[in-house]
Amino acid sequence: MNLFQSEEHIRNWQSFAEGTDEGILTLPDLVKLFTGPFFQRRMDEDYLSRMHEYLGGMIQVMKALGKTGPFWKKPKK
Repeated sequence: MNLFQSEEHIRNWQSFAEGTDEGILTLPDLVKLFTGPFFQRRMDEDYLSRMHEYLGGMIQVMKALGKTGPFWKKPKK
């Protein structure tokens, strides 16, 4: 994960790859994502058995953030 001051700085970064724009998240969006149960409940004894439930919540947050395009899909082998 790289943190930048602005989207302009991201686009000027030497390693920025065109077509990865959808992967740009603001700090408030990252906070929304990482404060959900998928990340916050990792140390719970029943985490693995409830992971799918937590994953569903994370997917809902991603949808609310508009992050559902090809960049976020699992690559096909």
